[in-house]
Amino acid sequence: MGDLARVGMVGLGVIAKTHLEVLAHQPRVSLEFTADPHRPEPPVFRGARPPHYGSLAAALGEHRPDLIVLATPTDTHADLVVQALERSPARVLAEKPLVHDLASLARLRSLDEKADVRGRVFTAHHFAFSPEVRWAAEQLAEHPEWGPVTGITSAFYDPYVLLREKASASYLSSWTDSGVNQLSTLARFVEPTALTSARQLDDGASAWCVCEYRSRGTVGTARLRTSWLTGSSSKETALVFGEAGVEVWIDHTAMTGFAARGGELLATYGNDGRTPRKVAHYRPLYESLLSGSPDPVLSFDTAAALTELHHAAPPPGTGR
Repeated sequence: MGDLARVGMVGLGVIAKTHLEVLAHQPRVSLEFTADPHRPEPPVFRGARPPHYGSLAAALGEHRPDLIVLATPTDTHADLVVQALERSPARVLAEKPLVHDLASLARLRSLDEKADVRGRVFTAHHFAFSPEVRWAAEQLAEHPEWGPVTGITSAFYDPYVLLREKASASYLSSWTDSGVNQLSTLARFVEPTALTSARQLDDGASAWCVCEYRSRGTVGTARLRTSWLTGSSSKETALVFGEAGVEVWIDHTAMTGFAARGGELLATYGNDGRTPRKVAHYRPLYESLLSGSPDPVLSFDTAAALTELHHAAPPPGTGR
């Protein structure tokens, strides 16, 4: 991208507010347009309202953005990505997950030679940019003597127990909603390779999956729990380095962490709470995306691999 990145925002729902808040503080960014068929006018951005359209196609008839952000429902992503690739030279950042089924993934892959899908399409795996996740990844890089990650346990709880039908309509299932966040977080530490078992329980309100991964030449397993059956949000991940007797615990809700060996505290990470959690995720994500070398966790290849793993789980009400 050049010195100034012209951005088009498609979709003006809840998550778009976080995108726009972060983009407003990026000096290299201008908001070229917004598009949303359900909104009659755009939000104020840096004191002014950008041009607004009812569709991406209409916007691309008038503008040549450098980056198109898709903050729309997942089942719209494939069509919008294709429009963006075919009608503009822009990069595309899609909210996670990139697509809602494997057929849509295959459709995008088929365009790679013609439209450079692998070089232009990125996915907002924002949990991988959370401060505590980046801190833990730094610990792994700084301490090769700990050896491979031999075990991982991750539990993501969301307070949708009283909103079961509404949550199912919006997010489909706890695994559909949170599984991609867990998998993208794993990708920061290890190389996820396969779901070896997967069960969606409670009509999709909870799930229990086991993911095999590789870490420094060693095969390990990650136990992944997602659930809406709670009254408050709670998200944690624990990494075990069995050869060194080290454990790293990270709290995604509080954005904190610590490393310990037995009774010895090795390192800690704290957060002062001044930055909202989603902003703390998306700020470094955009800094990476707008750089000359976006983080591989944003790449189409990573999104494709995680999509295949994510969709290896059975539909709600079944299991294996």
